[in-house]
Amino acid sequence: MISVLRPLPVEQIRLIVFDLDGTLIDSRKDLVNSVNAMLVEFHRQPLPDEIIASYIGDGAGMLVRRALGDPHDEALIEDALEHFLTWYRAHKLDHTHVYSGVFDALAALRHLPNGGGKRSMAVLTNKPIGPSVAICEALRLSPYFFKIYGGDSFETKKPDPVGLLKLIEEAGVTAEETLMVGDSDVDLLTAQRAGTWSLGCRYGLSPHTIENIPADVLVDEPVEWVEAFTTRAAVE
Repeated sequence: MISVLRPLPVEQIRLIVFDLDGTLIDSRKDLVNSVNAMLVEFHRQPLPDEIIASYIGDGAGMLVRRALGDPHDEALIEDALEHFLTWYRAHKLDHTHVYSGVFDALAALRHLPNGGGKRSMAVLTNKPIGPSVAICEALRLSPYFFKIYGGDSFETKKPDPVGLLKLIEEAGVTAEETLMVGDSDVDLLTAQRAGTWSLGCRYGLSPHTIENIPADVLVDEPVEWVEAFTTRAAVE
């Protein structure tokens, strides 16, 4: 079901920027397994899947910090992060898959009317760029995007809008011609700070957080991205 605060200006949007984890892909199981593998290596008790999933969204460093209980030992966090990343690089595609309906929705969005201009799509994630690109390549998502940026592509991560503003610049569009799509308050806050339109996904890894920041549109599944982009659906 689509919830609309502000109808999307269908023909105005020329750039759509997607979050990755919880928006395009379900990576929960591989992230959870990698965190717990790290915890076991550091002689700590594994955590429930739901707890670890609630820590996802602010980058690998914050995920590891939260899983360790937010210790003040920065050397410990750095060591644990390296162990987590080593495990995750090897197991990032064990269970990770593209959400149902994503490919059809991406194909449809590329061809919706947009005032005669070219519509571009990109990925902006807080996941490190290495595994982000590798996952998009392996799952055949890469051809849909002109650029993929990760959490270490810039000095700061979302919700700092630097990555989103860079994509806007590279696409040759304005903030008013851009839509940010994501499953967490981090994505919605990034859109707010950059002055773009926002679409929140209630099916992802952090859907409980998207109520914290007003989104222009909220959807329950990827197929509704397209419905939210039609004039009729948006007005209703």
